[in-house]
Amino acid sequence: MQAEINVGTVGHVDHGKSTLVYQLTGKKTDSHSEEIKRGITIKLGYADAQVYKCANAKCGKYGTTPKCAACQSDAKAERLVSFVDAPGHETLMATVIAASSIMDGALFVIAANEKCPQPQTAEHLMILEAAKIPHVIIVQNKADLVTKERAKSHAKEIREFLKDSPYAQAPIIPTAANTGINMDALLETIQKTIPTPKRNPGETFRMHVVRSFDVNKPGAKLDKLVGAVLGGAVRSGAVKVGDDIQILPGVLKQKKNKETYEPLTTKVLSLNAGSSKLEQAGPGGLIALSTSLDPSLAKADALVGCQVGRPGTLPEPAYELTVEITPMPRLLSVFPATLTPNEPLVLGVGTATTVGFVQGLKKKTVTLKLKKPVCVEKGDLIAVMRRADNRWRVFGVAHIV
Repeated sequence: MQAEINVGTVGHVDHGKSTLVYQLTGKKTDSHSEEIKRGITIKLGYADAQVYKCANAKCGKYGTTPKCAACQSDAKAERLVSFVDAPGHETLMATVIAASSIMDGALFVIAANEKCPQPQTAEHLMILEAAKIPHVIIVQNKADLVTKERAKSHAKEIREFLKDSPYAQAPIIPTAANTGINMDALLETIQKTIPTPKRNPGETFRMHVVRSFDVNKPGAKLDKLVGAVLGGAVRSGAVKVGDDIQILPGVLKQKKNKETYEPLTTKVLSLNAGSSKLEQAGPGGLIALSTSLDPSLAKADALVGCQVGRPGTLPEPAYELTVEITPMPRLLSVFPATLTPNEPLVLGVGTATTVGFVQGLKKKTVTLKLKKPVCVEKGDLIAVMRRADNRWRVFGVAHIV
């Protein structure tokens, strides 16, 4: 069974995003060795949760088990949800931008025991705005660490922070992710305020690669080796076991002292959503797509940022883009007044992150030469980061013209 929607978790570092996902799904998304060592999310994590509603009309509470935790009545399965856990640290904003490209809604986690907003709280809000995420729930986490009065005043700080944003009226749900307090209210709010988008399986197949893996264990026998695995989200259309697919821009190759990207063509050998095997996958939750490619090509997330489609249907990888940039008005004072020739910009294009160097400046458009090519089409929306105060910060959004 495939999840129906992707719900992201965003917010300042150490505000409890990964703990919240663990409480909802029972899965720890911080599985990378460096994540465990440092205690922070670095790569995108994801986990599924089946949402149930108690069948007892007098109760009606929401949970993630077939039995209601409140009254022990049977519960009815309502929807399978994929949670995408994004990092909060300022140095990992490009990863957050990548995550936003596959979100149908988001949980904006803000800790009650710190003043709102914290630095990355503000930056994550700008990413949500830039990506035009339609449905956002504010999770006022760590509410158990403050008094009732402080929780109320903190909620007012959140409202003040959001007042000029599209999320001024977003619901605020106080939680304690460590102990599971108010998870039922949060699940109910997810069900009622983040609808499943209408999907059309007849559209052209497109998938964004979020993670890529070599799942073979050291010492595995040749006849037991499994091909490269791609983890990601189908954005349109559908894919079936046995389909031929193309992956662009593909893999980096060195040819005559020059770096170039080589497209990949392969076959879909199997599809998985969590522990469920699928014959066909469409838009909705995250899936794992097993291929006949050499597994070494997918090691260490080497194919993250690629697009997957049927051969001949994907746009050609672009090494140069002409874009119209719309800066975030409230951030203009942070940056130098104008862009300069050869200035580098970090671009979030789908799940891809690349650097574009300013080559041409006109009144409304900017021409960028890309360090790494991306697959885009005219009208696509991309996120733009610019350097200020010795760090990369969200600058605005750009449309490809």
